[in-house]
Amino acid sequence: MQDIDKLMEDFRKKLSKEMGYSSHTIRAYSNDLNSFIKFLSEYTNKKNPDFLLADKLAIRNYLIQLHKRKISTTTSNRHISSLRSFYRYLQKEGLIKSNPTEHIELPKKKKKLPSFLPVDDAVQLMDMVDTTSEEGARDSIILEILYGTGLRVSELTQLNLDDIDIENRMIHVKGKGKKERIVPITRKAKESIIKHLEYKNEVKHSVSKHPLLLNSRGNRMSPESVRQILKKYRLEGNFGYSFTPHSLRHSAATHLMENDTDLRAIQKLLGHSSLSTTQTYTQVNFQQLQKVYDRSHPRAKIRKNRNSSKGI
Repeated sequence: MQDIDKLMEDFRKKLSKEMGYSSHTIRAYSNDLNSFIKFLSEYTNKKNPDFLLADKLAIRNYLIQLHKRKISTTTSNRHISSLRSFYRYLQKEGLIKSNPTEHIELPKKKKKLPSFLPVDDAVQLMDMVDTTSEEGARDSIILEILYGTGLRVSELTQLNLDDIDIENRMIHVKGKGKKERIVPITRKAKESIIKHLEYKNEVKHSVSKHPLLLNSRGNRMSPESVRQILKKYRLEGNFGYSFTPHSLRHSAATHLMENDTDLRAIQKLLGHSSLSTTQTYTQVNFQQLQKVYDRSHPRAKIRKNRNSSKGI
């Protein structure tokens, strides 16, 4: 029997060094694998079950158990995806002949369209920030870059000063899977960065590896800190609905779509590896069009009136 802890540790190293996965993703993989090991112990009635001997029936029963626990479809699929990656790794290492997760049909999940802010609300949010203070200048950078470029919050917090070409309004982004891209920033974002550096009294080239965004303790700002800052402005602005840094990413893409921006340009901006991911925003755009149509077109109104008269 192989030492499962040693196998998992080697797998985590591969995810980190070769695949470039974040610590958050690696932790999720580990939790999913530990969950399956616990299930396997109960399923086989063995304290230390042999992970390598698990078959398709065990995987299917694990899916059934997740369903009984009322685990969401998205989370269930992630569990199986974690197992599939691990068993694929074991197969490449020559420890198993076949991957028991292959050809396992995953539950179909409902497509959830991304949430986004209306343009007026996005503008209101940007204008709320008082850039005459050091904290305000920093917050303005956060909001202007998240909404102006559609960066992921993790990409934002990883920015260093030498990733920013202030003169040409460009930033160098280190994305998922060690993929890198260059994206433009708005003039407002440029102004906020300049103000931020003036408050810090920093010379860009002398502290090139210095993080762009710091917390109150002088450390690199975390994604969670960014979420809390956004929450503060959301409550102050009394928006009446919840949104996150990712909502600003979706807002950037959606508002570009509404202004007829080329889909491939949006794909490059967001760092999507597949165009099909970016095409989600065409569905959002169509939903907006459909709402306007149903509210405004005479034939749409007639249809609604007839339906109501029939008691439908």
